[in-house]
Amino acid sequence: MSTEVDVIVVGSGINGLVAAAEIARAGRSVLLVERNDRLGGFITSEQRTAPGYVHDTYSSWHPLFLAGPAYASLGAQLHEHGLVYRNTDTWAAASVADDGRVSLAHRDPVRTVEGFEHDADGSAYLSMLDRIGGNMAAINGFLGSELRSWALLRHGAKLINTGGVRGAEGWLRQLATSGRSFCRREFRGDEVDHLFTPWLLHAGLGPDHASGGLMTGLLAAGLHGAGLPVVEGGADNFVTAFAELLDSLGVQVRTDTEVERIMIDDGRAIGVISGDHVFRARHGVLASVAPSTLYQRLLPPSAVKPHLARQASQFRYGRAAMQIHVALSAPLQWRDERLADFPIVHLTDGSASTGIACAEAEAGLLPRRPTVVVGRQYLVDASRVPTGAASLWLQLQELPFHPVGDSAGELDTSRGWTRELAEGYARRVFDRLDAHAPGLGDLVCAVDIISPPELTAHNPNSAQGDPYGGSTELDQNYLWRPLPSAGGHSTSIPGLWHIGASTHPGPGMGGGSGHAAATALLKRIR
Repeated sequence: MSTEVDVIVVGSGINGLVAAAEIARAGRSVLLVERNDRLGGFITSEQRTAPGYVHDTYSSWHPLFLAGPAYASLGAQLHEHGLVYRNTDTWAAASVADDGRVSLAHRDPVRTVEGFEHDADGSAYLSMLDRIGGNMAAINGFLGSELRSWALLRHGAKLINTGGVRGAEGWLRQLATSGRSFCRREFRGDEVDHLFTPWLLHAGLGPDHASGGLMTGLLAAGLHGAGLPVVEGGADNFVTAFAELLDSLGVQVRTDTEVERIMIDDGRAIGVISGDHVFRARHGVLASVAPSTLYQRLLPPSAVKPHLARQASQFRYGRAAMQIHVALSAPLQWRDERLADFPIVHLTDGSASTGIACAEAEAGLLPRRPTVVVGRQYLVDASRVPTGAASLWLQLQELPFHPVGDSAGELDTSRGWTRELAEGYARRVFDRLDAHAPGLGDLVCAVDIISPPELTAHNPNSAQGDPYGGSTELDQNYLWRPLPSAGGHSTSIPGLWHIGASTHPGPGMGGGSGHAAATALLKRIR
């Protein structure tokens, strides 16, 4: 293995994989370094419960990737190396409330609004999607480019050309609006709130966070446009396709290698150090790490300006998460039979119960009524379970990393996230699901629980159990992500680039920061 290459990429999550592939495809030599024993970060699948049941261990759904520039660039080659997606073309997502009320989303928005109580809400919903579609070039430009550049003005001009100054101002208003307030303002009924404010959790937000108004529409448009794609046979096949692509491009891959220091010479990043190994980079180092890791551990203190060190120390992480995998002997029997064919169902009352659960978690309490994401990938990819069986991918996104109490007064949190506490909270989740799908307990064959500390142990970028790489509240997002004085992927240190969920455009399986940084780095080299 060469100890000197053109570019070194640190971290092999989605952004590291995308960056390494795009830089290597441009004819540059690349070294990809990963601390774990395998590539992928939060992208993997395993038989975690029982033989024959394949579970996506962490991330699962890939609509952001399919709709983004990284897939447009690399998708064809990934398919040549075995990547296959399965998706739904009909009913996609649903929400069910404690009182049994159900809201349903179809891939076809017209079919979706047929279930709305008020005709005016259907018209408003379709108009919202039309506005997004008419401005998608500008929106994708904002999300896929460096914001602190002339590109910001260019994409702003596109918004003005499409809808005038007032139209552009309307987008700013949505950016300043919470999801709850947006739904109250735009719709008479509660279907949109019920369906899509829980989806804000997947963006690291809550119903009452600013920018939720913008994200509500984007999430709805993404569901209708890209659906809920999953990798055939499990997410591990995505990593395998990438690994084969990287190998075909000559990328050197080194796993079980934790970077301890980024080398700086004459103010420029020139390589990395891992144990006794020194790897040098002629043109750049791309680090897919959290800001605290980059500015407080990897860089020598003399290379970090005091205001950046201070801002890195103030970087906030969001709520913690938990993953529960369940092997079932047969599919769930829902009280509302319409839910039988939906790959994702949220157990929520909308912004009401989800807002309370978020507030409880941010106060350090285990929520009494958590929002439960019930994923059933086997409905679109039958290869994941034995014939006639079923599985559950349960996600909880409203948890404290350091619990100080239990809102229900039932669980002992005095010793933190012990195995007993994780199992106790899982029982609460199962009780909540059993209320809508009676007989759950009789179907369970095996259960696997991944607690917040276990998320962090697997991926240090999810510090404090936050899988989204840091809070995505407005003051720490967009122009100000990751830091107010470092809002781009090119850092103040020449040759050092910052990518990953902690950077713009934020978390998710899109690969946006890896693509943007690779594009900018290659342009600078040329």
